[in-house]
Amino acid sequence: MRWKEISIKTLRQAPRDEESINARLLIQAGFINKLGAGIYTFLPLGLRVLEKIENITRGEMNNAGGVEFLMPSLHPAENWQTTGRWESFDALFKTKSNFGREYALGPTHEEIIYPLLRHSISSYKELPISFYQIQTKFRDEKRAKSGLMRCREFRMKDLYSFHSSSEDRDRYYEIMRKAYLKIFKILGLDVIETRASGGTFSELSQEFQVITSSGEDTVYYCPKCKNGINKEVYSGNKKCAECHGDLKEGQAVEVGNIFPLKPKFSEDFNLTFKDKEGKEKLVEAGCYGLGTSRVMGTIAEIYNDASGLIWPKSVAPFSVHLISLANNSKIRSIAEKAYKKMLDAGVDVLYDDRDVSAGEKFADTDLIGIPFRAVISEKTGNKIEMKKRGAKSAELVKLEEVIKKTK
Repeated sequence: MRWKEISIKTLRQAPRDEESINARLLIQAGFINKLGAGIYTFLPLGLRVLEKIENITRGEMNNAGGVEFLMPSLHPAENWQTTGRWESFDALFKTKSNFGREYALGPTHEEIIYPLLRHSISSYKELPISFYQIQTKFRDEKRAKSGLMRCREFRMKDLYSFHSSSEDRDRYYEIMRKAYLKIFKILGLDVIETRASGGTFSELSQEFQVITSSGEDTVYYCPKCKNGINKEVYSGNKKCAECHGDLKEGQAVEVGNIFPLKPKFSEDFNLTFKDKEGKEKLVEAGCYGLGTSRVMGTIAEIYNDASGLIWPKSVAPFSVHLISLANNSKIRSIAEKAYKKMLDAGVDVLYDDRDVSAGEKFADTDLIGIPFRAVISEKTGNKIEMKKRGAKSAELVKLEEVIKKTK
C-alpha cells in the first residue's frame, strides 16, 4: 500500500496532554486519534494492528472449540435488574430512550447470554458449548487514562463456556488457560499468570498481567516461573508457591482474565438442564475475557525506543517499509518495480513515495515502527539497503532477499 492511499498523518511532536507512553506514541505516529477521554478512533494504521491482534485471538478461540457470534451492545435494563447489577455495577453506562425504556451500554454480557441460552439448552446432551465474540464495550470509568489501557469505549474478546458439571468446566478452563498463553506468546507479551480475587461471581480468577511501570495493578510475581498473585489476595509470603523462588513486587497491566462463574447467573435466569437421570440441574459456566485494544496499548507501551514504536512482526501494520529516495526518474522506476514485485510475492509492504526529505521519511519510519526498512536510492545501485527496526546497522541485499525475509 502507498503512503498516500492509507492517509497517514504523523505529528512532529507527541501530544503533551497525554500521560502514557502508548497514547503519546500511537497518536504521534498516526495510529489513533483522541476524540475525548478514553475514546479513540482507530485510524487505518491502528486498525490494521487491532485486526491482527483480534485475528490471532480469533484463531486460538476457534482452535479451542469456541464458536463466534455477536451479541447486542444495547441491553434492556430489565436484564441487569434481574441480576441486581443495574444499581451495583458502578461503571455501567445508562441511557433512556425517547419512549421511556431504559438501557445499558454493554460492559460485559452475562446478562445477555444466559437468557439467550435458556431457549436452547434443555438436556445434558446439548452441553458443553462455548460461544465468543469480539466487540466494542463500554464502561463509565471515573478517570479514563493510560491511553488504550484504560478506556470508556474499548474492544474486547469474551468467551462463555457452559457445562453439565464443574469438573467438565474445570477441564475446559485448562484448555482456555493454555490458549491464552499461546495467544500472548504469539503477540510477544511476556505474561505473568496471576491469582486474583474473583469478586461477587467467582471465588478466584486468573489474570494475565504484563509487567510495566505504567500498569495500574500491583502484583507479586516470580520472574523464574512467571506466576504471581495480585495485591488484593497477597498474604505477605515472599516465596513463590510454585517454585519457591523469591517474589518481586511490580506494577502491571491486566490483558486477560479467566474465571469460573458461580451459579448466580444460572439461578437468576433459570438456566437449567436435565441430566442422564432426568433431574433438573443448574448449568455450570466459565468466563474468559481478553482486551484486544488494551493489548495494543500494552504492546506499544513496551515495544518502543526514543525514536518511536517497534512492533513485533505478528501485529505490525506492515512487514516492510519501502522508501524511495528519488532524485530522478530512474530511481523512481526501480522503486516502483520493486514495490510491484513485493506485492506480487505477497509481501505486506508500505511504500513511502512522498516528495519529502530523506530525513522526514527516516524519522517517520522509526516512529511508525514497522519491523523492516528497505531503502532504494542512487547509493544502493541494483540492491536495497535493508535495516531491521532498532538495529544499528543496515545491509545491502537483493530484492529477492527482502522478499524472503518479509513475506
